[in-house]
Order: sequence, then C-alpha cells, then structure tokens
Amino acid sequence: MNTNDRSYDYIVVGAGSAGCVLANRLSADPSNRVLLLEAGGRDLNPWIHIPVGYFKTMHSPKTDWCYVTEPDQGIAGRQLQWPRGKVLGGSSSLNGLLYVRGQKQDYERWVELGNNGWSYDDVLQYFKKSEDQERGADEYHGVGGPLKVSDLRLRRPIADYFIQAATEIGIPRNDDYNGAIQEGVSYFQQTAHKGFRWSTAKGFLRPAKKRANLRVQTRAQITRVLFEGRKAVGVEYSQRGRLQQVRADGEVILSAGAIGSPQILQCSGVGPGELLHRIGVPLVHDLTGVGRNLQDHLQIRLVFKTSQRTLNDEVNNLLKQAWVGMQYAVNRTGPLTLAASQVAIFTKSDPSVDRPDIQFHMQPLSADKPGDGAHKFSAFTSSVCQLRPHSRGHLEIRSKDPLEYPAIHPNYLSDTRDHTVAIGGIKVARRIAQAPALAPHILSEFVPGPQYQTDDELLEAARLHSQTIYHPVGTCKMGNDKMAVVDDRLRVHGIERLRVVDASIMPEIISGNTNAPTIMIAEKAADMIVEDAQRNPR
Repeated sequence: MNTNDRSYDYIVVGAGSAGCVLANRLSADPSNRVLLLEAGGRDLNPWIHIPVGYFKTMHSPKTDWCYVTEPDQGIAGRQLQWPRGKVLGGSSSLNGLLYVRGQKQDYERWVELGNNGWSYDDVLQYFKKSEDQERGADEYHGVGGPLKVSDLRLRRPIADYFIQAATEIGIPRNDDYNGAIQEGVSYFQQTAHKGFRWSTAKGFLRPAKKRANLRVQTRAQITRVLFEGRKAVGVEYSQRGRLQQVRADGEVILSAGAIGSPQILQCSGVGPGELLHRIGVPLVHDLTGVGRNLQDHLQIRLVFKTSQRTLNDEVNNLLKQAWVGMQYAVNRTGPLTLAASQVAIFTKSDPSVDRPDIQFHMQPLSADKPGDGAHKFSAFTSSVCQLRPHSRGHLEIRSKDPLEYPAIHPNYLSDTRDHTVAIGGIKVARRIAQAPALAPHILSEFVPGPQYQTDDELLEAARLHSQTIYHPVGTCKMGNDKMAVVDDRLRVHGIERLRVVDASIMPEIISGNTNAPTIMIAEKAADMIVEDAQRNPR
C-alpha cells in the first residue's frame, strides 16, 4: 500500500454536481488545501458537451455507473436502469439539463422536520449565487454565477399545441416556474450556454483547477473513510490498481451521490449495525438510517401518435440527420440542443390538492424507453410523475468489497397513497390530449393504450409503463430523528470531521428535478464549512 505523504484541509469525495461546487468554493481561500477525488475519468467525450448527448453517455460504462435496481413488486417485478455520472461533473455531465428548483413549501417542510437554516428564504440566496440567468436578474434570479441557465434553442409546433391544450383545461401559463410560484405550463429552462451543456465541471471546476491549492484526481475509487476512533482522518482509494491513503487535517466530505455516499459509509463501518455485522464490516458507528429513506420520481409514460411531424421523423431520416448536424455545427441550434424535455407542467392530480403534486415532461419524440432509438412513426411523449411520493426504498451493500454495487430497492408505488396520484396523473394527461388545441393532431394513444380505462387498469398501466426520472435522493437524510444521518449542518451524527453534501441529505424529495437543488445544497454547505472552521480553528 502506498501512503500519500501529503495531507489536505479538505478531502472531497466525488466530483459531481455537488463536489465540483465544493472544490471551487473551498479552494477560493488560498490557505485551504483541497483534494477532489473522482472515481470516473475526465469529461473529454464530446457527447458530454452536446445537450442531446445523454442518449450516448447514459448506459455507457465509460461515463455511467450503470446501476440496476432489484426486481420491484410495485412496477410488476421489473428492474430499472439507474444512470449516474461516472465522470467529472457527475450526473450534471449526462443528465437532461433541466433547471428546476422545486416549491417554496418543500424547503419550509425541511424546516418543519427540524432542519434550521433550510427555509426557502435561506436557500434562495444560494440558488441566485450559482446562477447566471440568461433572462437577467430579478427577485428570484441571479446573474454572474458559475451556472449558466438559458432558454431552449429548439421549438416544435406539437409542443406549442400541448401548451395551449394545457391552458384549455385550466392550467395557467407560467413562464417562470422557478419564480414566485411553480404552478403552470411553460417551456423548460436548461443548464446550457450557446448550445453547449453547462455541467458543474465546466461551470465550477474548470475555473478553479488552475489554483495551486486544489488537486483533482480522477480514476480514484474510494474504498473507505479512515477513522481514529470516531474521528474521520482521511480516505483510502484505489487508483491504477494501487491502494493509497491520504489524510485530512480538516474534514472529509462525501459528495458521491445518493447511491455512492451511503455505500461508502456502510463500507467504512458507519451504518446499520445489524447489516454491517452480517456482512462482516467492522463497526465504527451504528447509524440506522444510512441507506434508508430512498426516494425517486417515477414517471408514467404516455405516447401519442400524431399527424404532426416530430423529432422521430428527423432522427430516422439520413438526409434530415445531416441537416440536424449542420444546424448544430453552424448555429448551435436544432435537435442536438434538445434537453430531456421541452414542456414543463406543474399541476394538481386532483382539484382538492393544496399545491401541485404532479409534473409533466413533454418531449416531441418517443421511444420504447429512454436511450432507445426513436419510434418509426410521428409521436410525442407526455410523461407524468408524482412530485412528492410517499413510498420509501433503501439500499445496502452486499459484501465488504467496496467495488461491488449495492442492492437498490426503490419500492415504487409501495404506499397506497401514491396509487391515487398515479391514476390521477394519467387522467390529467388524457384530458390535455383531448383538449381542442391538441386533439385534432392526435391519431391514437399508443402507450399505454385505450384498453386501460378503470382505476385498477390505470394503476396497472402505471406499473407497466413507468420509468425512473433519475432523481434518487434521501439515503443520508438530514434531521435529528433516529433515522437521520446528518444534522442540519450536514455533519454525520456521532462522527467528527465527516460531512455528506449531495442529494442524499434531502429529508424529503423536492417537487421537481433534483440537479439545481443539489448545487444549492453544495453552495450552502461550503459556507457552513467555512463558518465552522472560523468558529473552531484547528
């Protein structure tokens, strides 16, 4: 074993959506020595930087961890692929680029659960701090931050008809769902700039890499956190076949994501005591909640055949493919700038609900599942998900081997309250499709199909025709109850000098896509880490 003779003030594990932010903010003080460790490689693949390139980078073992869930009874025993970024920028380098913050009430709820300092008013400043909003600054948006946020560069008539149809059934038009209120229909905004993806590796890490006090190591797979008693003192990692150890004089910060961070904790002896005893991992601290409280957004996919030309027609025609490539090469416009969806709807599954509880992702294309080739006919996809599912899953390591993937149990639709929302979401999708602006352009409902009509049948359709939207969170939840893993300053309960900073700390999933909130969490954490160091100098 090779022991690195250098030590650092901060070791950040994972150069993803959160880790790149931390590396930038913590190294801004030249007196801080910061080490950023990433298990994946550099973000050199050109498809990473082309927005629609997620069709190439997802499910590729060079850029994606390629996790697969366990068979899940809630979705008819199916297993789902869970892409997670394995490259600088993490999942921000292969996600759908959609910029969504969630609802004000989400963060007020975090405070209700005992997490002081996480109200909407507390976190808004960090959303604005990160942001470089193409539309300019206002009460809710910032300019000049490292994260570029822009309007879409692709429009298609079928999307306009979809928006108009939504307004016809009573959903208001709202062009800033990240502003005063979220409810409504609009085009998405995306984390892109002039036709290129804007990952946290590009926005936060790239400008910081020239600093002498920041060291970035790729292909560095963490095997465990090193402890002296219950104090984190460093990490062990494997790089190019060699085990190395490096010390932290200040803190170890896990930013490996909702799968990676709990896995690292469990492999290091911090987690449910019964599990670690059964696996044979020496116990450092019995922390029951590590790997529990897993939440994800499950989208139910409806596909409608249409008389309108869609992107299916463009990607299945060689001449049109050439034109698509030309549009991007010359003007950075066209289908290659496509985010995961064009149209966003945040609305209610039932009028009795007090705030939006479902979200639509409308795409002017269709496929059997994400990443597959487009259908050979003109069609669009209208996916709907429950924003705040009650179902909870868990993950746990299978062995002492830190390189073996954990068992992921999402437990989708395991809570019967989620059944009602799933059924209601499909009904809203059909109401939009039947509205006057859209109905004349629809030939038929292809998925799930008109044979599903009763509530029981619609629930069955939800089980059979659903996919993850790739939003796992919650596995190292923030709080002060017996299942909490970190406190409201993201310090691991019962352990000194160890924090978790990523989407795993969310006590409850936010109402929307999770990338922007993860970046916010890291911005706020960086300030807390600096404040704590000033209060308690070493």
